[in-house]
Amino acid sequence: MKTIFLVDDSLTMLMSLKSSLEISGFKVETASDGSQALEKLKGGLKPDLIITDIHMPNMNGLEFIKHARQTLRFTPILALTTEGQEAKRDEARKLGATGWMLKPVGGSELIKVIQQVVSQLA
Repeated sequence: MKTIFLVDDSLTMLMSLKSSLEISGFKVETASDGSQALEKLKGGLKPDLIITDIHMPNMNGLEFIKHARQTLRFTPILALTTEGQEAKRDEARKLGATGWMLKPVGGSELIKVIQQVVSQLA
């Protein structure tokens, strides 16, 4: 079973995504900001895919991506955010993001993207 790590400061978003992903057969871990997410990674969490928001307190998604890439060089990281600026998208890619999706995203659309990314890991 593939593990997906969700990082978002919105409890509603975390619960909604977690529910959709678990129904689709994924194991889901969550964190409410980049700092908490990094602690979980340092604690030994080895997800197959990370999905992170960009705008969060304590440590934003861009900083999280930068730090996560230091230990998880090949794990796909998707940014799922309301941020549509090309400059932010480019910055995320330079820091190591694999892909970028704009909120709101439908559950079936997200599952389709996740299945494509995860199938490339097999």
